[in-house]
Amino acid sequence: MIRPGDRLENPITGEVLIFHRTSQETGGAAVLVETIVRPDGFVAAAHVHPYQTERFEVLQGKLGLRVGNKELVASPGEVAVVEPGTPHRFWNAGEGEARFLCEVRPALRFESLIETMFTLAAEGKTNRKGMPNPLRLAVIANAHFDTVRLPFPPVAVQRAGLAIGAPLGKLFGYAETVTRQTSPATETRPHSGPERTYDRGRPHTTASARAQTR
Repeated sequence: MIRPGDRLENPITGEVLIFHRTSQETGGAAVLVETIVRPDGFVAAAHVHPYQTERFEVLQGKLGLRVGNKELVASPGEVAVVEPGTPHRFWNAGEGEARFLCEVRPALRFESLIETMFTLAAEGKTNRKGMPNPLRLAVIANAHFDTVRLPFPPVAVQRAGLAIGAPLGKLFGYAETVTRQTSPATETRPHSGPERTYDRGRPHTTASARAQTR
């Protein structure tokens, strides 16, 4: 079980997550984590949270974000909100560490997903992008389908693929979740900043941001 202060590291993607508020603390309402991304670090893949809102508040460095069709670089004090169903990904866009607070509402199985993926990466069971083999991934994705999905193919196609791949993966002994020992970390108090909301790639801006096209 994830507890406040627990720290998880993904040596492949260059992410460190420190949990400040957990699902158990909030009664499933939210999870708050501090994320540190090393230079050239990135989230494993573009993804969608079908039922969750994700809020990014940059504390240090420069965070690259692609939200729907919008690409931007957020600086300290800036906040981006990704609405449910919006494809997104992030990466370190600066030369030093990037650090941000990420709040996910509601929690669903976010903690389980992160712990599983980070543990597999730490154990050398992922590729260079931080993704496990297709059968193992099918088992994990099927168990966390209400928490995260791929932006494509369509949901019906993903469900059909998982209906075949997940049972096959279980026959090979792959588990839906993987846990590891965590270590405590010093808590950083969240703070507020200007906010930008995105609804399926259409930004509603209340703070200045620098959008960059690659």
